[in-house]
Amino acid sequence: MSVNDIVIRIAGESGEGIVTIGEVFVRIAAFSGLEVYTFRTFPAEILGGHVIFQARIADRPVLSQGDNINVLVSLNQEGYDTHIDELETGGVVIYDSGVVTPRDGARHLLYPIPVSQLAAGINFTRGSNLVMLGAMVQLMGLPLERAEQVVRRRLGRYPDLLPKNLEALTVGYRHAQEQLLERPPSYLVPPEHVTEDKLVLTGYQAIALGALAAGCRFFAGYPITPATDLMEFLASELPKAGGTVVQAEDEIAAINMVIGASFAGLPSMTATSGPGLSLMVEAIGLASMAEVPIVVVDVQRAGPATGMPTKTAQGDLYMAFYAGADEAPRFVIAPSSVEDCFYQTINAFNMAELYQMPVIILSDQALAPRVETCTFFNLEKVRLWKRQLAELKEGQSFERYKITHSGVSPTTMPGMPGGQYTAEGLEHDEYGHPDYSPEMHRLMTRKRWNKVNAARHHVFGLENAVEEWGDQDAAIGILGWGSSLGPVKEAMVRAQEAGYRVAALFPKILFPMPDVRIRRFLRGRRVLIIPELNSLGQFARVIEHRYTRQLVQDSINVISLNKYEGLPFKPMEIFEEIKRVSELLTRRTRL
Repeated sequence: MSVNDIVIRIAGESGEGIVTIGEVFVRIAAFSGLEVYTFRTFPAEILGGHVIFQARIADRPVLSQGDNINVLVSLNQEGYDTHIDELETGGVVIYDSGVVTPRDGARHLLYPIPVSQLAAGINFTRGSNLVMLGAMVQLMGLPLERAEQVVRRRLGRYPDLLPKNLEALTVGYRHAQEQLLERPPSYLVPPEHVTEDKLVLTGYQAIALGALAAGCRFFAGYPITPATDLMEFLASELPKAGGTVVQAEDEIAAINMVIGASFAGLPSMTATSGPGLSLMVEAIGLASMAEVPIVVVDVQRAGPATGMPTKTAQGDLYMAFYAGADEAPRFVIAPSSVEDCFYQTINAFNMAELYQMPVIILSDQALAPRVETCTFFNLEKVRLWKRQLAELKEGQSFERYKITHSGVSPTTMPGMPGGQYTAEGLEHDEYGHPDYSPEMHRLMTRKRWNKVNAARHHVFGLENAVEEWGDQDAAIGILGWGSSLGPVKEAMVRAQEAGYRVAALFPKILFPMPDVRIRRFLRGRRVLIIPELNSLGQFARVIEHRYTRQLVQDSINVISLNKYEGLPFKPMEIFEEIKRVSELLTRRTRL
């Protein structure tokens, strides 16, 4: 039989090309007409340590990494020993028979591949991973021709090695075809005709493309795991659009370069992770005070300090919302999928430019490097908001920080006659002159926060600012944010099939909070489940604080479903909590 929904985990040592195998394999599947969704985890060390690359491949849109492993690909003994207990009974093990010894009596189907021997046979020992890839392609039912096309595309930048890489791919494929005569009972069946072209992108690439579509023309950053790939991709692509990428000496320099470029009129961005964002906090305050639009991407990782740089988390929410001296307004946006990264990055630039504010995009290590199949972006729906430029009159002084109802004051670009002003971190009057009087500080503080209130009534008219689905009158509601949306959606499908009624709401713009939508969503609920990849339940605490009165009046119980292992949610973990809460409510009703 064929099962067109398979989870494949590839495991081995850092330096063995595990990620290369996975990246190429999922693209072979995607360009064969299937849908893909990936997750990876690897050590923080440059070389050495255990690596896994997991791919879920199906003939329909994939929302999560799945629950169970159907196929385990082991390139060393540790890869086998570490993951074999997670492989479903009757699952498939494809392994390097030269270095892996399966357990006696294991209830799995074994497919040995003499990887090192086959690579040595063509005098290309470094191509062992391509040999394994070829075997995987054959055993999983994917076409060799498509595999060759993808290898040429992905590895063609090494022209001297390309012939050997293709030979190694073919050797692995032919060995599996000729020596392993019975294909695994579960394998993939690509459609006969691929009728719709799809994009196959990482979250990094989607953010970068969104930035380019939004008009970003300057990026400065400092390498930090797991955000570096975004800078590397933009270093290749931004100059093609007439933009500039600068690798700064540290995060502080990077964000100050971005502020300077934006002051000069260029939509600008930087990217970092939690430790880097902590270094940027003072400059975020400067951008807020000086009312300079910037976009900061935070690819969240696990742990304080150095922590676990290559593991995922959602632990930077408090820092994104509140970090800074005194009170520095900013906007916070959290995309939920690779495709959503594109549109939310455009939203971030639009909000930054229109409201002259810093905007933080909260991604994470599970989402940013994830590979997904996406429909082509609908550029006709993209509308760009520009910063409002002042109309200057000769002889009239320029009130850069003029008090307005929305808090937004027209600005100027350097070189506009009569438009010069001082933009600095000191409190100031309407002209930008330092002013420390109580009345002026009160006026300017209110002005800056008025932007947040104005945005609260404006941005939630955007089509993709909030996502809501499920049984709207259900007693159980799920309120979440960021990359947990996919597992929640999949869990809710199972819950509905099991007879449990659930509704869900995921705001993409977290600050300002979509009060109207959330208050409406809370009506009639008895329980609110808030899943997060942190230990404190940061979003849950924000919800409890902001909506205390309604939660108390309606007797709504808030349940934090927290996971802090450096790994994303599985759908089953969400489903089990829905089941537990549903059965608890049923027992209470009977009593």
